Amino acid sequence: MSWKNSFRSIYYEGAPEPADLDLGWKETALLVIDVQNTYLARPDRATLTPDEQRRYDAWTPFHSRMRDTVIPRTADLLARFRRHGIECLFARIACHTKDGRDRSLSQKMPGWNNLLLPKDEAPSQLVPELAPAGDEIVVTKTTDSALTGTNLRLILHNLGIKNVVCAGIFTDQCVSSTVRSLADESYNVVVVEDCCAAGSDELHRKELEIINMIYCHVMSSAELIAMMRL
Repeated sequence: MSWKNSFRSIYYEGAPEPADLDLGWKETALLVIDVQNTYLARPDRATLTPDEQRRYDAWTPFHSRMRDTVIPRTADLLARFRRHGIECLFARIACHTKDGRDRSLSQKMPGWNNLLLPKDEAPSQLVPELAPAGDEIVVTKTTDSALTGTNLRLILHNLGIKNVVCAGIFTDQCVSSTVRSLADESYNVVVVEDCCAAGSDELHRKELEIINMIYCHVMSSAELIAMMRL
């Protein structure tokens, strides 16, 4: 199966295959979303309670996917884009205040999304393997969408970008929110399936099915590399 007929929801069953995409290098940017230290940190399992160990084990497939697939393939894409002078941009979640009083409501809610990531502290930094190089642009947000919560819209306009290739985490949260915002602004959006991850493979695949063909085109890194001749 190719990107033209994979990840289809009921809305697009039987729809014609999309045409090949024209992703000119000067009008295309790679946006890496929220691959930050906090999401890759893990405690020593042996120090956890049985209930904490259960939750730890539930997240092991995510960490394996990040280590074995998402980070190395995103690093490869970054290297290819950089070699051809294609814009690479980054988004990260970080608040400007120590106590997080500037965060959006969704990041103050109790539970997993209660994120306190002061901008200068280690947990909020991008992982070293995907660190920006030279003068590559990083936007900081306290929202899910990298477009809504920053001046990214203006930056993309000033750079002359029409096509945005998205990678990062989490597929069903910040990646999806960013993709929808970009689509609403009439950007052509590509989501690189093997450069993204959600808390579970089921959530990852379902969200790709939801956003594919209406807000973006979903494809593998190999398909993108072939299409753009990188």
